[in-house]
Amino acid sequence: MMRFLLLFSRQGKMRLQKWFMPLTEREKKKVMRDMMMLVLARPPRSSNFLQWRDLKIVYKRYASLYFCAALEEQDNELLALEVLHRYVELLDKYFGNVCELDIIFNFEKAYFILDEFLMGGEVLETSKIAVGVSMEEADTLQELLCHQQTMEEYMSKPAY
Repeated sequence: MMRFLLLFSRQGKMRLQKWFMPLTEREKKKVMRDMMMLVLARPPRSSNFLQWRDLKIVYKRYASLYFCAALEEQDNELLALEVLHRYVELLDKYFGNVCELDIIFNFEKAYFILDEFLMGGEVLETSKIAVGVSMEEADTLQELLCHQQTMEEYMSKPAY
């Protein structure tokens, strides 16, 4: 089971965080600081796996972002690497060649995709098509709600 998933930039800016275990805000900040220090300090050609406390850390760099996941001791590191890659594929499919700015300005979509893909630290849906359909449905609903709200605002304004 995955314990947490962090996305951060090469400059050490946190872009996305998902916690699958209960921690206080203080503990989360310490974990984030530790992960950034550990991962960013590693040479480019080193292994994508490391041991930290009682967890296995798996990370992968895509462009300027590091995708970092913590696993329990009995979990498979290669499978976790595949999970990270699948998440990047889902982001790519939705945003069309995702970049850091897509995640910064559309973080709610990145979280939504993650929630469609993972639940409680376990893979919920492996199909890119099924996740894509969920995203299309959510976008359609959001457009309808926004359009309805603007129509109601327009209709409620007096015509002078």
